[in-house]
Amino acid sequence: MASDPTGLHRVLDDRAVLPQAAARLETRRELWPDEVRIRVEKLNLDAASYRQLERTHAGQGDAIRAAVLDIVAARGKMQNPETGSGGMLVGVVEEVGPESPLGLAVGDRVATLVSLTLTPLVIEDGLRDWDGLSEQVPCDGYAVLFGRSIAAVIPEDLPRDLALSVMDVCGAPALTARVVKQYADPVVAVVGAAGKSGSLSLAAAREAGASRTVGVVPHEREAALLEDAGLADVVTVADARDPVALRDAVVAAGGPAHVTIVCVDVPGCEGGAILATAERGTVIFFSMATSFSAAALGAEGVAADVTMLVGNGYVPGHAAYAMDLLREHDGVRALFEGRHA
Repeated sequence: MASDPTGLHRVLDDRAVLPQAAARLETRRELWPDEVRIRVEKLNLDAASYRQLERTHAGQGDAIRAAVLDIVAARGKMQNPETGSGGMLVGVVEEVGPESPLGLAVGDRVATLVSLTLTPLVIEDGLRDWDGLSEQVPCDGYAVLFGRSIAAVIPEDLPRDLALSVMDVCGAPALTARVVKQYADPVVAVVGAAGKSGSLSLAAAREAGASRTVGVVPHEREAALLEDAGLADVVTVADARDPVALRDAVVAAGGPAHVTIVCVDVPGCEGGAILATAERGTVIFFSMATSFSAAALGAEGVAADVTMLVGNGYVPGHAAYAMDLLREHDGVRALFEGRHA
């Protein structure tokens, strides 16, 4: 069977689907000519996926670890069956096919910028060094990248785990900047603003010309962290699942927003984001907990003339841009390093 740059040759389903939609992927070690094999050092689980596993298994690390192992063994990839999401990984290139277009070389330490939901993965150490209590998972095994995969060499001036966290969400600030630039002096609200994608999006919005940035967080502890980071003009506390509370908080902070960016990893935030957004404004959903049917029907139900975008995680140049934001904004770096501490 000939290889396909999208990875179709690795799909084991009876019908033709892309690897992300497949129930199981082929994980053989031997490469097709346009593939690359990575020796995995660490997985970074998607926040929505990890939170679901944590809730389901009552925070019991051994049970969470077993669940991840079961998923990967059954599917040949890390794709949470409940959330549909996965994460990404960091590792070292150990073999490059002769026709690979990715520009990688053996020995490069890279972060994959495609989801684990479409990446063939084999775990060989039973995740023995992971306690199951964090999104970052020490791992020994291998993964395979296709011809149309994306990976970035980890910069030498940043710690590996810090770079991994940034690359995990690097699509968010790049798309934020692109959208914010379409408006003249916009108000930008970021929901989940003290998190990884939220803090980067705030920095990107300010650089892209936002006249006012509003950071929405769920409780006072995160409000204090965001205030200290200095990334938002106004920090406000609201439950993003309460549509009226979220709308009122954003309006009181100077909204409604021309651009609202949803970065929280819990379901039920669609209605509030729509209500917090001005007519002809834009809502960007970066959370994998988003129900896109709820968003579409909810906007229709309240007669909201807003554009809604799915943050798909890829914008050309997104990894380098996110790394530069981390280097240039002390507040962003402080929030990231605080998460690791």
